[in-house]
Amino acid sequence: MKYIPSPIPLQYQVAYTATANKSGRMQYHRIRPGHSKLRISRQEFIKAYNDSPILAMRPLQHRGQEAVFELEFFV
Repeated sequence: MKYIPSPIPLQYQVAYTATANKSGRMQYHRIRPGHSKLRISRQEFIKAYNDSPILAMRPLQHRGQEAVFELEFFV
């Protein structure tokens, strides 16, 4: 999948990520710029995805595994 980043710097308050750990289980995090990454529940991630005004999304693809995607979005 081709991803074209924005040429404009993005101002955001929170970033959410859904990534797989080495065993393949999904982990969800909330990241505030300038603060540490906080692990959150799947339900909190889904609520943020469904209810927040999303500014940008970035698909994260594993090299050599084109069918595996992780997700990062900014609100």
